[in-house]
Amino acid sequence: ERLPVLHRYLALRKKMLGLDELKMWDLYVPMIANVDRAITYEAAKKLVLDSMAPLGPEPTEVVKRGFEERWVDVLENEGKTSGAFSNGSYLTPPYILMNYQEKLESVFTLAHEWGHSLHSYLSREAQPSIYSGYTIFVAEVASTLLEALLSHKMLEDARAEGDKDLQLYLLNQTAERFRTTLYRQTLFAEFELRIHEVVEQNQALTADLMTEIYLGINRDYYGAEVSVDEIAGIEWARIPHFYYGYYVYQYSTGISAAQSLARQILKEGEPAVERYLNFLRGGGSKTSIDLLKGAGIDMTTPDPINAALDIFEETIAEMEKLAG
Repeated sequence: ERLPVLHRYLALRKKMLGLDELKMWDLYVPMIANVDRAITYEAAKKLVLDSMAPLGPEPTEVVKRGFEERWVDVLENEGKTSGAFSNGSYLTPPYILMNYQEKLESVFTLAHEWGHSLHSYLSREAQPSIYSGYTIFVAEVASTLLEALLSHKMLEDARAEGDKDLQLYLLNQTAERFRTTLYRQTLFAEFELRIHEVVEQNQALTADLMTEIYLGINRDYYGAEVSVDEIAGIEWARIPHFYYGYYVYQYSTGISAAQSLARQILKEGEPAVERYLNFLRGGGSKTSIDLLKGAGIDMTTPDPINAALDIFEETIAEMEKLAG
């Protein structure tokens, strides 16, 4: 039903890259020339805190305190692992590990991990230990929401400054999140469902059959806008998600809920903020569905997904206008 929105974005990608035909590997080529903005860690901290202003003083003070008390292990060091994550226990602060680079991408990583840490902090403050943990289903909502607020703040600043390149970069970054997190992860989930159905029907699950199924789903999703070659069918074999429990759909539900919540917060103000903070404080005290319902997001209906895809469509329209 909403695949035409993805196809519109892919058509724009083809136009901006100056290609007559879009291949699968062209989906990984940057659409916007490198927007080099050296952002110091101090500047990144300010950006994250400023972008959190719509959430009010309480969460902002938590993050400010975390920066002051050095909850973030931010610098590269010998023997330090790569990647980024939030971790801690019921009796400790929710620490963050990352390796900050003075790039826009690192600023968004910082916001993402603070989303997790803020969730953990408020949950542990409000809940007994047994209910302080939370599921993957809701975890990605908190982290993605802070990214959405950061993107909103930076876009506002870029518009005010007339920085067209930065506007396009930020819009494209948002659009790519929708493509890779909402659509692609749903594609993955559909593939997983189909191969499980094969087993349930007592059919042999062979590599050739899985390749055929995966290729067909990719062609259905990307439509006429992308030339999906036969070799793309074997991609399932290199995707680690498929070797774990059936969970990838939660990335799609997470971004949908986060984008919808961010829009509510920016439009409604305090009532939406209070619902959202109560959701974070809820930890694991209710089911994930009920926690989100309390925040104003009913994931038993298509409404949050459609609301998120409306934002995707608005993002594409603004990109089309700027790209000319």
